[in-house]
Amino acid sequence: MAESLSTPSQTVGPYLSIGLPWPDGPYVVPEGTPGGVWIRGTVFDGAGEPIPDAMIETWQADPEGRFDHPDDPRGAGAQGFRGFGRCPTGTAGDYGIFTVLPGVVPGETGAPQAPHVDVSVFARGLLHRVVTRVYFEDQDNSGDPVLASVPEDRRHTLIAAKTKDGYRFDVRLQGDGETVFFAL
Repeated sequence: MAESLSTPSQTVGPYLSIGLPWPDGPYVVPEGTPGGVWIRGTVFDGAGEPIPDAMIETWQADPEGRFDHPDDPRGAGAQGFRGFGRCPTGTAGDYGIFTVLPGVVPGETGAPQAPHVDVSVFARGLLHRVVTRVYFEDQDNSGDPVLASVPEDRRHTLIAAKTKDGYRFDVRLQGDGETVFFAL
């Protein structure tokens, strides 16, 4: 009788950074857009090492809080605003997304949510993407129902720090300072 070999489980990497990015993926808006900012950071594994073959995807509302999606009940977003970005990490685990700050959007109960960007992280060792949010330290995050649902001592993992040309948001997949991820 022949020995049966099983196929090992597959993860989402490391080849995702080869086939999924596109040339203008990191640009949610074109360079030179008024109010344009960079969200830059590094993706770290559980040992605190940078991950050179991960990918960051972002989805956000426009500055008026509308999405470029037919299901947005408030109507279409800004003309030409795609609201979506995708950037593979570099050899040092770094990424950058050029965008504009999103506006306030209504939550499930209609309560306003603070300006935020939804982030999906794909990396080797993950069977499925992990999802988090980026909030901005210089915006009013008080009263945001999602942020308020996170234990106070972990909220800082969702807040991007202001820099000279935008914000810094590092992603830690495990270990000390692990980023808060949400179940969808």
